[in-house]
Amino acid sequence: MRYLAIDIGASSGRHIVGYIEDGRIILKEVYRFSNGAVQNGGTLVWGAERLFQEVVNGLKAAREQGLTPDFIGIDTWAVDYALLNGDKLVGDVVSYRDARTGAATNEVHAVFPFEKLYEKTGIQFQPFNTIYQLWCDKKSGKLARADGFLMLPDYLNFRLTGVKKQEYTNATSTGMVNALTHTWDEEIISALGYDKQLFMPFSQPGEMVGELSPQVQKEVGYNAAVVLPATHDTASAVLAAPVEFGSAYISSGTWSLLGAEQKIAHTDKASMAANYSNEGSIDFTFRYQKNITGLWMLQSVRREAGEPSFALMERWARKAKGERIDVNDPRFLSPESMCREICAAAGRVMHMPELVRTVYDSLAECYARSVKELEEGVGRTFESISIIGGGSRDRLLNELTARATGKRVTAGPVEATATGNIIMQMIGAGEIGDILTAREMIKNSFDIKEIKG
Repeated sequence: MRYLAIDIGASSGRHIVGYIEDGRIILKEVYRFSNGAVQNGGTLVWGAERLFQEVVNGLKAAREQGLTPDFIGIDTWAVDYALLNGDKLVGDVVSYRDARTGAATNEVHAVFPFEKLYEKTGIQFQPFNTIYQLWCDKKSGKLARADGFLMLPDYLNFRLTGVKKQEYTNATSTGMVNALTHTWDEEIISALGYDKQLFMPFSQPGEMVGELSPQVQKEVGYNAAVVLPATHDTASAVLAAPVEFGSAYISSGTWSLLGAEQKIAHTDKASMAANYSNEGSIDFTFRYQKNITGLWMLQSVRREAGEPSFALMERWARKAKGERIDVNDPRFLSPESMCREICAAAGRVMHMPELVRTVYDSLAECYARSVKELEEGVGRTFESISIIGGGSRDRLLNELTARATGKRVTAGPVEATATGNIIMQMIGAGEIGDILTAREMIKNSFDIKEIKG
């Protein structure tokens, strides 16, 4: 059987077909497209219709390359969502990088203090969390025009199948899911004046959504079953980490997510102060992790520098000496110029090699601090860290991470999100028994490298 992972990130999307051959998981990329938020009437949006068309284009590409899938699963980033009126989109899907939530956080906390939000949900504070975005929609009147709510991957599933299902792992990122009951927290929703009828009961990773609609079948030339992976891309990536449950990981990409899987949520004051999050995973476990501004800073610098290769930027950095900055400062979320913002934070004008090295060193030091907080939060010491995702290819960052943390560091698999997406489809289809079996297969299927600091 063939499985198609549609992995959509903030800067690009990929369609990757996976199947089992001789006990190993084989991946083949069949389609790739650029992604990015665009201005629409002064608001930064994703262009949901364009995203859906790219999903369909990739489905056609799989057939054209002789890799027609039997099953399909979609994952995206978290927090962003579609509001619906009947089956129609209300407005567009607003990007989390839009500045609209500037005043919303304080207004929400005046109604429902963050300390109480964290105690109930365990979700770290980020100014773009869904709970604050919805407040903006309420104030603008957009929310009043909606009778349905779906996280972005669930909306794309609906467009493919005509079936509406709300997947659990991505929904936990909203800041409105109770960490004990694993359901929407009606006290939070009611207090903020959101209509609880908007929010559907949850479906779990591995569940079937439905078959492609007749219209989509006609366009792509075949039928397939759409399955729920862990639709939050980080949740899928962590499922592909070749580690035992409870081990430390860094999912390294546009964002860096550093944490460890846990059976219970840690909603204590120390975890809140460290800004650790408890995001949902399979079987109602949690990813106790911290959201760190990751390769976004390097990606932004690269654009301003005229798109040099990452390999060249790494060579620049190896020969330079940089400064130390707080990579989690909100000033780096969506600046007009990342280069100017980094120099301003460092207190001096820097040439490009120094600037790139500053990002590298500051990221590694942030990882080291966060690992110590992680150890304090879960009450154990970690001997090693597994770096997964696209950032696992960045050898300099991996080396600096090993040096800064003093831990054994391994890197890979690179396509962790697509791999985690596919293994949950395989589990849903019954081809793999469970996540433990899947992780053993991953160890034997991909190149996992040990990094020396």
